[in-house]
Amino acid sequence: MQSPSDRHEYPAHWEADVVLRDGGITHVRPITADDAERLVSFYEQVSDESKYLRFFSPYPRLSAKDVHRFTHHDYVDRVGLAATVGGEFIATVRYDRVDAAGMPASAPADEAEVAFLVQDAHQGRGVASALLEHIAAVARERGVRRFAAEVLPGNTKMIKVFTDAGYAQKRSFEEGVVRLHLDLEPTGRSLAVQQAREQRAEARSVRRLLAPGSVAVIGVSRSPGGVGRGVLEHLREGGFTGSLHAVNASFPEDLADVDGVPARRSLAEIDGPVDLAVVAVPADRVPEVVDECGAHGVQGMVVLSAGYAELGPEGLERQRQLVRRARAFGMRVIGPNAFGVVNTADGVRLNASLAPEMPRAGRIGLFTQSGAIGVALLSRLHRRDGGVTGVTGVSTFVSAGNRADVSGNDVLQYWYDDPETDVALMYLESIGNPRKFNRLARRTAAAKPLVVVQGARHSGVPQGHAVRATRLPHDTVSALLRQAGVIRVDTITELVDAGLLLARQPLPAGPRGAILGNSESLGLLTYDACLAEGLEPLRPLDLTTAATPDDFHRALSRALADPGCDAVVVTAIPRIDEATGVGGAAADAELAEALRSAGAQAPDKPVLVVHVELGGLAEALSAAAVTAPRPLSGEGARLAGEAAPPRTPADAEAGGTKPDETRQRLIPAYPAAERAVRALAEAVRYADWRRSAADSGRVPEFEDIDEKETAAFVETLLARTAVTAPAEGSGPDARIAVPDTRIAVPDARPAVPDARTAVAYPRIPGPDAVPGALGPDLGPEDTRALLRRYGIPVRRAVPAPTADEAVAAAGRLGFPVALKTTAPHLRHRADLGGVRLDLADEEQVRRAFAELAELFGGADEVRPVVQQMAPRGVDTVVRAVIDPAAGPVLSFGLAGAPSQLLGDLSHRLIPVADRDAASMIRSVRTAPLLFGWRGAAPVDTDALEQLLLRVSRLVDDHPEEVAVTLEPVVVAPRGVSVLGASVRLAPPPARDDQGPRTLPEY
Repeated sequence: MQSPSDRHEYPAHWEADVVLRDGGITHVRPITADDAERLVSFYEQVSDESKYLRFFSPYPRLSAKDVHRFTHHDYVDRVGLAATVGGEFIATVRYDRVDAAGMPASAPADEAEVAFLVQDAHQGRGVASALLEHIAAVARERGVRRFAAEVLPGNTKMIKVFTDAGYAQKRSFEEGVVRLHLDLEPTGRSLAVQQAREQRAEARSVRRLLAPGSVAVIGVSRSPGGVGRGVLEHLREGGFTGSLHAVNASFPEDLADVDGVPARRSLAEIDGPVDLAVVAVPADRVPEVVDECGAHGVQGMVVLSAGYAELGPEGLERQRQLVRRARAFGMRVIGPNAFGVVNTADGVRLNASLAPEMPRAGRIGLFTQSGAIGVALLSRLHRRDGGVTGVTGVSTFVSAGNRADVSGNDVLQYWYDDPETDVALMYLESIGNPRKFNRLARRTAAAKPLVVVQGARHSGVPQGHAVRATRLPHDTVSALLRQAGVIRVDTITELVDAGLLLARQPLPAGPRGAILGNSESLGLLTYDACLAEGLEPLRPLDLTTAATPDDFHRALSRALADPGCDAVVVTAIPRIDEATGVGGAAADAELAEALRSAGAQAPDKPVLVVHVELGGLAEALSAAAVTAPRPLSGEGARLAGEAAPPRTPADAEAGGTKPDETRQRLIPAYPAAERAVRALAEAVRYADWRRSAADSGRVPEFEDIDEKETAAFVETLLARTAVTAPAEGSGPDARIAVPDTRIAVPDARPAVPDARTAVAYPRIPGPDAVPGALGPDLGPEDTRALLRRYGIPVRRAVPAPTADEAVAAAGRLGFPVALKTTAPHLRHRADLGGVRLDLADEEQVRRAFAELAELFGGADEVRPVVQQMAPRGVDTVVRAVIDPAAGPVLSFGLAGAPSQLLGDLSHRLIPVADRDAASMIRSVRTAPLLFGWRGAAPVDTDALEQLLLRVSRLVDDHPEEVAVTLEPVVVAPRGVSVLGASVRLAPPPARDDQGPRTLPEY
């Protein structure tokens, strides 16, 4: 039971589970008055040396006054946090707000003294670094902007914690102590340090699950059959290299082994550590198993047991308790309702899954949330006969089931620097944290291909998956993932097709492809498929049905030597030599060798085969034994001429394959031209992204922006509207639809479009669709004043309820003017006749006013306004919303039917760099209208890019602006004019994705 603070309620949102440097977990929470005994016990386990370094003198025990002071906080000026494992303290940190003289103070004083103490047994695990992140976030929330710390020169570990954090700091030496001052405002370096630590810690936590030294299967039956017994057999038959134990409380005392595996009635009977526990007991027995694992020091669990959130609310609560219980002991959990995990590395050979056969070792990492899909994917990657081949195996396989703890994000962290994985394939039914996934995906995709298929796109989140609420539709999330370098496909067939190509073939240098083969019809089908996918195929070369393997070899060699060719698709149908009668497997093997040898001459260009009824050819190609001339680890994931990534310490630690070891270069074979070409097109798009990602651009600074003054203005506006903070999962309705297509425009190299997405999409709701609980839109004058502070002028629109007032407004603004309706059902609908333009005098204004009244009714229904005419141009719309899951998103499109009816919009995550702004404008299908389509004058896209960048900066600097809409934005040949704008405010969340490291709440 947590006691309330002296002045504030217990801040439960400060609690967090954090992965430490060694992959273990600690729970961080505020210290309360109930923690007196825990604090004393913790202090008794700290060495005298550590106590001396903390208090600068011998301090063997805490006095009653000390205990009271260290456990009673107001959570504003005095804050203490503890890191716990198993409910006991392993480290503490506290800050006390001080004034300029170093005396206790309250706000507005913005400096605090900070001090740490870490139990000796847990030093070196990164506990202090994690606590610094969390106490700094708490301090910023409470208005503290700087930390001061005094450290003895001999306390080098603590000094390193401060200096390595990445914050701007000052350091001095006074009176025998090192004085450090840290500015708590996050910097680019502090965020990079934080994310690097997050990656190393989370990768290590997954590595402990995938490369255990010892495994215990809990729930092994005495007789053959059952889940536990099956997994035990799979581990044993797969050749697991570590120690293996069978555990069942019902084993008789005289039972020594199960199929040669030592049998134990409890983990306590096992001598030595157990790294991984595979749990296959009924759900109601899992809690006692978790406690037993925690007491034995187990590092992680794979819970195969079902009966959790997939069954409804009661099961969801059982699942939450499982995760909380496991994390309290510092353990990570895969599952529940999991299919299991596999690691094919020679030094591990782990098959802790329900798959009866150990998958073939290979270079593909595979993650799935569904056991059934996992089985299907393993089968497709494993088989040689039929379907797509060019067989490769897997490096690691994780089927996370309900993914209550370990998720796709964690596995991405592991794969990022895993030297055994060249390509990552993921089947996802939900994305718990799209913003983090996008960030991790972008980093991973820059190093190796990441292919994702999303299930449950239209049926909602499956039961058992805890996810953040998002108002972005699937198509928008998919578009954002593609911009992060993710190869988005629609089916598991496409997932395997793309994965096999990327695993063993280099990335193409461009979209130009040669087609050759012994069937004219099959060549033409392949040519048409290339055009449909946006590739640039050369005319097919028909070798005729009489072509021999030598003919194929010569033709393929010539095509690969052609500088105008970036990839080759070989088409083949069965051939029987009329003279020798040779056919079947012998002929297939001969053709495969001819293709392999020719492909080896051009290691920088991919080769694919489309075959018809040539299973023997596909098998022969998959069994290729030729070593590629350029033996680089992960060559299929690298651009031509691109250097291999540096080998990391984690690589050596994992015992991975050395980068310079040679490997086979397999040629994938597909049973249909459409499948081969689609895989090639995805590789072309990904390679294009890799080249552009090398220079991500920059987020510009604007000298005319005053962030602090704007922040004060926003605070005033929030106070005036008395908006309450949104609940978890609430926020603006940011439902935005995206066609994933790109279009060529002048002076821009054409990208390869995804032709399958050229379909109609629903209209975007604007800020007027945001629930009123978040507060109303700002008024017109406040909106103009706020946007003006970021260099975004909005043309004034003067309300004109009568014809006389319309004339007067026109006189003040200056002719010519526009008269338009602003009623919600008529706004932005010029096609309905609610706009009158170029009104040059009083008579025209009065006539226009009368026409609107006749068409739509009185002023109350029309809500007419007068606005000065803007230069003619192309009407566009710019919108920014903050989605509770994906974060801030910037959208752009042409106003009216293109965006509202067809969903022709581009999207980028905020903050937007200059390259992003340029690509946003060019990526909508209607972009040619901005660049002089059919003889029209090109408009000022440079000014439009600047506007996009300013809106991005506004929302990034001030997350209180949950929805911003500029519509219409008229882009003229010179300059842009914002004719309409709306802004909606809401209090920002206490934490965001840039906050301290933390696992998702459960």
